[in-house]
Amino acid sequence: MVGGILIGVLVGKNLPERIFKLGMVGVILISLALLVWWDRRKSESVPQHWSFAGLVGIVAGVCTMIGNLAGAFTNLYFLAMRLPKNEFVGTAAWLFFITNLFKLPFHIWVWETISPQTLMVDLKLLPTISLGLILGVKLVKLISNNSYRKFIIAVTAIGALVILLR
Repeated sequence: MVGGILIGVLVGKNLPERIFKLGMVGVILISLALLVWWDRRKSESVPQHWSFAGLVGIVAGVCTMIGNLAGAFTNLYFLAMRLPKNEFVGTAAWLFFITNLFKLPFHIWVWETISPQTLMVDLKLLPTISLGLILGVKLVKLISNNSYRKFIIAVTAIGALVILLR
């Protein structure tokens, strides 16, 4: 992912909006197609070759740097790995905590998309984010693994359509 983030830093700042949207939608739709294919094969594992994991990491890194969209891509990867929902949520939380910390200097000093004013907005939102965290933890406990899997697939597909139509 680090390599993908660095590629994203280089190409993302001046990327035309239309190419950005089509690229992000393409990544999501390809990911959904792969997931459906894996499900139809009744596969219990994702490909184990290093090149597959490397490609997923690079694409996720580019997507997270350019459009904060690696969530959709990595969610589908975690679903394909058949992670139980608690491992899924925990892995995603740690992954994006670490990658977002890594991206922060690029957003501040290279792209200049984070300013003292935007940081103040973020700080004001912390109580609401904390509430969302608490509610999210309680909700995940109520949802079965199978329902959670279907929910992630549906929300990801809807997200791709929203991006495409905006």
